Amino acid sequence: MKLWLKYLIGALLGIALSFAVPAASEAASSALAFITEVIVRFGRYIVVPLVFFTAMTAVNKLRESKMILKTGMWTAGVTIASALLLTFIGLVAILAIRLPRIPITADKAAAPVSLNINDLIRALFPSSAFETLINGTFLFPAFLFACFSGGACTGDQAAFRPIITITDALSKLCYNIVTLFTEILSIGMIAVMCSWAIQFRTIVAGGTFVPLILLLFGIFILVAGGIYPVLLHYICHDPHPYRVLYASLCSIITAFFSGDTNFVLPINMRAGKESLGIRRRINGIAYPLFSIFARGGAALIVTVGFVVIWRSYAYQRIPVSNILWIYCMSIGLSFLLGGLPSGGPFIALTVLCTLYGRGFETGYLLLRPVAPILCSFAAAFDVLSAMFGSYIVGVKTHMIEHHSVQHFI
Repeated sequence: MKLWLKYLIGALLGIALSFAVPAASEAASSALAFITEVIVRFGRYIVVPLVFFTAMTAVNKLRESKMILKTGMWTAGVTIASALLLTFIGLVAILAIRLPRIPITADKAAAPVSLNINDLIRALFPSSAFETLINGTFLFPAFLFACFSGGACTGDQAAFRPIITITDALSKLCYNIVTLFTEILSIGMIAVMCSWAIQFRTIVAGGTFVPLILLLFGIFILVAGGIYPVLLHYICHDPHPYRVLYASLCSIITAFFSGDTNFVLPINMRAGKESLGIRRRINGIAYPLFSIFARGGAALIVTVGFVVIWRSYAYQRIPVSNILWIYCMSIGLSFLLGGLPSGGPFIALTVLCTLYGRGFETGYLLLRPVAPILCSFAAAFDVLSAMFGSYIVGVKTHMIEHHSVQHFI
């Protein structure tokens, strides 16, 4: 059975189970939250070792073949371009379609939230490099350590051959563990989906946020079914661009219902290798970077969310200068969410409201009830960009072995 079908069945069972769980029961809610947390932790369990050993091996092979510069430029270019494009699409859509105003809430703001850039920089260079392997949330420090290590091993191939061999074996070992874990997680999707479905029914019960959810769903269909395949066709001259969308189904399902970019990263890397045929030296570089930086899905959600907040507070048109500011700030904040694999888009929206000021400091409270769904859409957009973007990098660096659709996982 295809992996995406297993996850879809798990999701459908989770929906059915959500009608049997008494939502009003505090004990049932606590038990479900605990089970969901354990499943997410299980999904993240092998992420850091997988990223570290695979990135170290990938950098070593890329530097040895003198492909590291070309790979890095294509990865950075596609990553940034996807963030710019998704933010632009979200901005055009929300400006063109005027949603109903959201009633002003009387909720009180919690403690101010900020994205501390100084702390992010400190996390990159802790007192010991081994501390980078402890943080299971912010993956970039471990990824950076892996790049340094992999690059250093090319200095003396004879001396470091044992290390390269061990690292390569450990990378393959982690991948085999991921293969087992991703099969087991299809069962865990029942609990994840059950928790998500209960939240979703609560959110849409009043009908206030249904137009916003429908708009985001329409944008996702447009991007996934139209814009990305068309771009892939012209950039890579691929006659069958929808193969990439088909290979992304399992990742999209997992990302949307978990809202966690680290949780879905192993599934991305497995689908990239076994379905799309992307070689490990690209797999180990592109997918982690797409999960860490320039998360265009988050930028899109922040842009759409802030315009919705503006129109709920004010009746006048948004000045062009403010539109440009929203666009640029949303993209900028998307580069700072690497340490927030889940919930990051809403925190970025909170920060944007605070930075804008002028009475909008607590505007994010209007969208706080729908925050889980917003983060779900952001994760789905980010995974879509990661799958299409990594495929483009693989094609442009000639490090891909095309598989027939029948052999996709």
